[in-house]
Amino acid sequence: AAAAAATTNGVGQSGVGTHSNGLMNPVPFIPISVMTDSYKASHFLQYPAAKKMIAYGEFRQGFEGDSEDTRIIYFGLRYILENYIMRPWTEVDVERADLFYRSHLAPAGGPFPYPKDLFLKFVRENDGYFPVKMQALEEGTCVHAHVPVYQITAEEEYSPLCTFLETLLTMLWYPSTVATSSRRARDVIAAAFDSSVNNGQSHPLLNSRLHDFGFRGCTSVEQSIIGGCAHLLNFEGTDTMPAAYYAQFHLNSGKPVGSSIPATEHSVMTCWPDEKAAIINMIEQFGTGVFATVMDSYDYTAALEQVVPVVAQKKLQAGGFWVLRPDSGDPVEVVVQALHALDKVFGSDVNSKGYKVVRGASVIQGDGITIVNIRKILEAVLAASFSAQNVAFGMGGGLLQRVNRDTLSFATKLCHVVYPDGSKRDIMKQPTTDASKISFPGALAVKRVNCIPTVFPADSGEVLQEEDMLQVVYDNGPVPHYQWDNYDTLRSKVAQEWAALPKRANVVSASLRQKVAAVCEQQEQQQQQQQQSKGGGKLGSRNAPVSA
Repeated sequence: AAAAAATTNGVGQSGVGTHSNGLMNPVPFIPISVMTDSYKASHFLQYPAAKKMIAYGEFRQGFEGDSEDTRIIYFGLRYILENYIMRPWTEVDVERADLFYRSHLAPAGGPFPYPKDLFLKFVRENDGYFPVKMQALEEGTCVHAHVPVYQITAEEEYSPLCTFLETLLTMLWYPSTVATSSRRARDVIAAAFDSSVNNGQSHPLLNSRLHDFGFRGCTSVEQSIIGGCAHLLNFEGTDTMPAAYYAQFHLNSGKPVGSSIPATEHSVMTCWPDEKAAIINMIEQFGTGVFATVMDSYDYTAALEQVVPVVAQKKLQAGGFWVLRPDSGDPVEVVVQALHALDKVFGSDVNSKGYKVVRGASVIQGDGITIVNIRKILEAVLAASFSAQNVAFGMGGGLLQRVNRDTLSFATKLCHVVYPDGSKRDIMKQPTTDASKISFPGALAVKRVNCIPTVFPADSGEVLQEEDMLQVVYDNGPVPHYQWDNYDTLRSKVAQEWAALPKRANVVSASLRQKVAAVCEQQEQQQQQQQQSKGGGKLGSRNAPVSA
């Protein structure tokens, strides 16, 4: 009967969606009942009986373990909520998941345990919305490592579902990591602007100096949207149009967010009889504005020394701005080589800081760009007496792909349980093998202390409700009248908060440190009792320092 019902709703017995014309949907609609790791589906049978459970999510380290700068841009929860959690699920979704779970158990393909009854219950009694409350920081908030970014509460019969959404919610590691990486790159470029550009960081060109080249390297369109939007919090330049479109029309009320320019690729350059002809065509088509041409289809040095001088007059007559793009060779050398070639042909002006600004032309380096070689290239550019405004960067894999969950070490952990008899327990993880993975005990709150988001025990009385930065964004369904900031507001927030935060700070309140120590001692005593009851000796101390 379930299979028949699913089939009538566009789902065959395989559980895969179909179009109205009977063709298989290449991207089947996945029910929320399976939007988790397999092992988590069975956790409802593993947790002890409880009336309430609370869990929280945090980034446990600075970017790539940087202990000198632990700032992080929190971004991406809205996408997850709107697309997966803030939607009413149906009995058909549960039955569709049931078809899958019936044969998921290894090794023989038997029924896999999952909380079907709980799913059916919230579908029928909660209008299909997942039955948890979520508190979270505002999108675009800048924090240090160890500050909770969200907190989940599940109560009564739904308590075992508290961590079911962990897998989905953990995925905000990606946009937060991309946004943080992009901002760190901006810091490097901004420093070079302060040294070599009139008006320093206030110069409008800074906003276009790191261009998103990452779309083609993404694993899906969805990844390009999520990561591309994260980058656009810090810069305006992008060739990842799905992200620019989504940010403009879904997040910014139609106001433009990202921009780009006409530019050639090698296929265009090699289609013409020679590079001269290809560049002349670009000048004729786009020469009154800004345009770019790739310069290494054949012989990069020859293109700079022989082709650029030949087309220079035509470019000057058009009056626009020409961007040269090297795409191979040593990134530092090819950029400086191009600047010297442009200076020789078009000349330059020395700005008030003593650096040369090439007239009507510049360079964009988009091959193999990372934060490390951005810094190296800019150092070489300034050493050659050119201003940093002469160079832009295109980052693809280094921006949207070369990151993972461990880059900022994101994790969600259970922190508080209320048992059926009303007794409460603050719990925490404290592995002796890795103190960096310690978690916080008890329900948590976050408030600014001297402008720095700081974490407190929620029951300490130190954080008033209106002070708590963890605001309710979902409460057993969408929160009526909750307003997300538009994208322009997010950009301003990120710029202001990132600049205001010290690079590192102690973000753990004294009261939370005391609670951590007390829970550590309690858990150590329990471990010792267990060990002694088995005839063993005393365990070594498990107390671990909590540092930001």
